Amino acid sequence: MDLSSVVIAVAGVAGTLGGALLTQRGSERAKRREIELVRSHEQIRENLSLRRACYTELNRDARQFTTALNRHLHVMREGDVDDADRATLDEAKNAHRDRYSEAQMIAPDAVLTRARAVNQALNEVYGQVKRLERREPGPGETPESAARAQYEVWELLRVMRNAMRHDLGVSSGAAFRTGGT
Repeated sequence: MDLSSVVIAVAGVAGTLGGALLTQRGSERAKRREIELVRSHEQIRENLSLRRACYTELNRDARQFTTALNRHLHVMREGDVDDADRATLDEAKNAHRDRYSEAQMIAPDAVLTRARAVNQALNEVYGQVKRLERREPGPGETPESAARAQYEVWELLRVMRNAMRHDLGVSSGAAFRTGGT
């Protein structure tokens, strides 16, 4: 009897201590999962905020570069381009280049594909404008062809903006897939 009482008492104490230990471990695991979940949500929120800021600046700078190209073409038609006009165009180009470089590190492929198309089109128009400015146009390059190419950038900008909005979850996927606004 005494031995069985001791065994039962030891089993009871072991069970009590083991239960407490298992409860503590379960609680620690739950707490770790909760912390990981909070960190994951914070990381997602930070990533979204970073992309939103990048997209806003890329959209703005691409539009300003397009507008600067348009203005520069008008100045060229009206007369000679001065250093201030060149500086204004180059500042817009450099701002866009910086934003595009940032997007290359942040944007997913679906957005980057559209941003790349905008960047390429803007740089092609910029090249035409500079060649026309130097009076060394390439084959078929005229002020009118440069103006048409510059105007076509606006459609590429719209498509890029829709891709960015879709990535941020602020527009319906239907507009993105069909190319609608």
